[in-house]
Amino acid sequence: MITPDSPAPSSSADYSAVIGQIEQSIVGKRAIIELLLDAVAARGHVLLDDVPGVAKTLLAKSFADASGLIFSRIQFTPDLMPADVTGASIWNPAEHTIEFHPGPVFANVVLADEINRAPAKTQSALLEAMAEGQVTVDGTTHRLPDPFVVIATQNPIDQDGTYSLPEAQLDRFLISTSMGYPERDDEAEVVRRHLIRNRSEAASDQADHARHTVDREGVVGRMRAAASAVAVHDAVIDYAVRIVDESRHDPGVRLGASPRASIGLVAMAQAKAARQGRDHILPDDLKAAAAAVLGHRLILTSELWIDGVQPERVVESILTRVAAPTPNDLL
Repeated sequence: MITPDSPAPSSSADYSAVIGQIEQSIVGKRAIIELLLDAVAARGHVLLDDVPGVAKTLLAKSFADASGLIFSRIQFTPDLMPADVTGASIWNPAEHTIEFHPGPVFANVVLADEINRAPAKTQSALLEAMAEGQVTVDGTTHRLPDPFVVIATQNPIDQDGTYSLPEAQLDRFLISTSMGYPERDDEAEVVRRHLIRNRSEAASDQADHARHTVDREGVVGRMRAAASAVAVHDAVIDYAVRIVDESRHDPGVRLGASPRASIGLVAMAQAKAARQGRDHILPDDLKAAAAAVLGHRLILTSELWIDGVQPERVVESILTRVAAPTPNDLL
């Protein structure tokens, strides 16, 4: 049993405040918002794989606003260079010195928009940042702000002129998920809110006021502390490892998930438990996060790929085969 050194701090109020603020902009996507916050509390990065126009960018920006974090957006294009992401050292003739000019990656929340539009060399510029929280330019290491979260997007439909993310970089994302189209009633509400914002400047002022009334001082830090303090039973660790190990032996999987997926599963379960005000993990917490944590890490066989089988379906099948710990196992 992995137990915290001190009682878990309560983060339910922080979660509720941030979710309430985000839902002023994002309608009908509570499950996706909760998944995003759990990933951030688990110190992970997020890949949003979805079609255009479903509010991926708005979700990232709304999260940064609600959390009081510095937001930066990088539009990935075929001509984007690594220095356009990390920054560059530039000669200052007035001071006769070389100065480092930080790039847009120096923010708390970095939206890597259409990340698969840039070539691998530029994509890899994010790799050190995502893994180590730092970038190295001309032999000098520069620390990134804390917290540091990458929310990347890609379009699964339009693949012309794109560069597939290498497996090493996919593995750096704690979860991959999609927004999906809203329900009809929710979409109607989105349209109504858009009309109201365009019609009334007062509504915009009111929204700004609401955003600043949320206590955002260190909100992400408190969420992360609460998640880290959740106790983890050895049986839960064993369950996570057995799920991931099964992905490596599934006949439909050419390459299974790495040990980083086992770590991610447990971390996401801790975050969900903290969000719900619990000091312990349930097996269902692991099941709820499994598709988002494992799906993008699996490389399916060509037969399943040709048949259009999604990795999430394979994860669902794995969960049915791996026995969850019983209540007695968790005593």
